[in-house]
Amino acid sequence: MDVPLALPFATLVVVLLLSSGPIAAEVDATAVLGEAVLTLDAGNFSEVVAKHEFIVVEFYAPWCGHCKELAPEYEKAASMLRKRDPPVVLAKVDAYDESNKELKDKYKVHGYPAIKIIRKGGSDVSAYGGPRDAEGIVEYLTRQVGPASLEIRSAVDASRSIGDKGVVLVGVFPEFAGIQYENFMAVANKMRTDYDFFHTSDASILPRGDLTVKGPLLRLFKPFDELFVDSQDFDDDAIKKFIEVSGFPTVVTFDADPTNHKFIERYYSTPSAKAMLFLRFSDDRVETFKSQMHEAARQLSGNNISFLIGDVSTADRAFEYFGLKESDVPLLLVLASTGKYLNPTMEPDQLIPWMKQYIYGNLTPYVKSEPIPKVNDQPVKVVVADNIDEIVFNSGKNVLLEFYAPWCGHCRKLAPILEEVAVSLQDDEDVVIAKMDGTANDIPTDFAVEGYPALYFYSSSGGDLLTYDGQRTAKELISFIKKNRGAKAAAVEVTQTDAVEEEVTSSTPSGSIQDEL
Repeated sequence: MDVPLALPFATLVVVLLLSSGPIAAEVDATAVLGEAVLTLDAGNFSEVVAKHEFIVVEFYAPWCGHCKELAPEYEKAASMLRKRDPPVVLAKVDAYDESNKELKDKYKVHGYPAIKIIRKGGSDVSAYGGPRDAEGIVEYLTRQVGPASLEIRSAVDASRSIGDKGVVLVGVFPEFAGIQYENFMAVANKMRTDYDFFHTSDASILPRGDLTVKGPLLRLFKPFDELFVDSQDFDDDAIKKFIEVSGFPTVVTFDADPTNHKFIERYYSTPSAKAMLFLRFSDDRVETFKSQMHEAARQLSGNNISFLIGDVSTADRAFEYFGLKESDVPLLLVLASTGKYLNPTMEPDQLIPWMKQYIYGNLTPYVKSEPIPKVNDQPVKVVVADNIDEIVFNSGKNVLLEFYAPWCGHCRKLAPILEEVAVSLQDDEDVVIAKMDGTANDIPTDFAVEGYPALYFYSSSGGDLLTYDGQRTAKELISFIKKNRGAKAAAVEVTQTDAVEEEVTSSTPSGSIQDEL
């Protein structure tokens, strides 16, 4: 699987959150799940899915650490769920197997494990948004297979249903009929994988809000910000917008809590500047920092900035991707179209003044780059952010450049092939084969990198960058280079008078890494 940098649907990626890379886990990579979980592939997938009104499918990769962790819990849940009446079927597909590539693409699998809830014989597909432990899986799927909204009949029901974790929607209706009730149930059915829906005819049993209302009324309970919000607009689109806006936190929390996953996904896929504060949640100043972030979000709400606070113990992949060091925390990072801005080892009272300096345009962007190699004499040349102009754009040569990630399986598979290409063409002084670690260097905006590995070609004649999308064989790569190479030309001379500085900016969060989830 090529590792996507964009979050196409605001995935259950919580990519930066849950990625661990293809690690060498203690569990045998060839281990298979037990009999309770069905094994599907391209040959039997359609037939099996068509037979089930409701089926859950895990798309996994054999090397994926999180898939291995999930396996025994998934198996245990499958054993429990198949005893229900009617039984709930759990299945798995090896999405890393090339023979299942069409299934992976059809179901938009961008990271591992990806769990899909498939209803109505395959016509209705949604992402699984629940826990990863057996009991949590069973509880979540039991709700999914039942009615989209459950009736709350007592204060005990309400207390049990409306907790302090996720967002919960409760419709208050004088009677369970009419257009408002029907619209509510329709939206509940569409959004049930992400939110819990309930309905009642007695508002007095609810834990918060006006207890005397008769409805129709929609009350959204949440464990953040103002704790509950009411709406009386029961148009389909209005209900969805109300849930999406009122059910999203002012400041997103980046941690391992599954209830925060959908917020993190949406945060990184929203087209806005990103202000991210990373610190250790064990820091005795954490509540002060949180208060300052909320106040910054309030004061700067008109500047198209999204705010997030993250625990470094969970955000290690984010630190790797953004080129940060744990020794720099508490650290405030802003990612914007103008670049990346850092404020390391900061104090709480510095947060808002520094953010205002960013808004006023008084901060200098930070460019992440590995050191320029002192020796660069291997067949495949090493490119970093600080020498990419010299090697790629100003060398006057035909350059094939790979962007890779150290943890990317396909990149490791491509490495010896690139080496073979470089050795084959090493006597051609007008051709350069090069590579750049996209996780350790900011990628210039000239390159629309959407996955690892990504291959680009720049001709000695200049012109547009070409993306290589062909087969990753030495023969095909060499053929592509020979076909698109330019005429022999001298290296471009960059003088003080005609030099154009290329500003290297970081990838935005809509280009966040996603490996396994």
